[in-house]
Amino acid sequence: MSKVTEVVEQLAAPIVEELGLELVEIEYVKEGKNWFLRIYIDKDTGVDIEECGLVSERLSEKLDEADPIPHLYFLEVSSPGAERPLKKEKDFEKAIGKNIFIKTYEPIDGEKSFEGILKEFDGQIVKIEIKIKTRKKTIEIPYEKVANARLAVTFS
Repeated sequence: MSKVTEVVEQLAAPIVEELGLELVEIEYVKEGKNWFLRIYIDKDTGVDIEECGLVSERLSEKLDEADPIPHLYFLEVSSPGAERPLKKEKDFEKAIGKNIFIKTYEPIDGEKSFEGILKEFDGQIVKIEIKIKTRKKTIEIPYEKVANARLAVTFS
């Protein structure tokens, strides 16, 4: 994590928690010639535009005081959306029974990406049930081999 995102997390976490929300992710990225500070927030019932606005307003004041970013940037506060990233262990725990997409650092059974139902997570192993044509197969993925994961929207 960069120094900027660490400082922003320290500023944002109390604001988000006070509002009964969850801080999902902080991104600090350059796109073209512009810098963007993106804060993703969520709660079980989803977040609305007013909550995003409130976090943005309060965080903006704290950022002005602390001034951790020396140049111009755009602050964006939003929901992570339907394909929310799974970053922390508790994200995996909350996603049990849901369809997820995982990419691994190295191949498991000859594959590096998997999509299926998250069946189990014990902090060490991610068990995901995938479909291969008409049959189902459970894959066990060591948690430390997960490069990235997210919820996956399916269309029936």
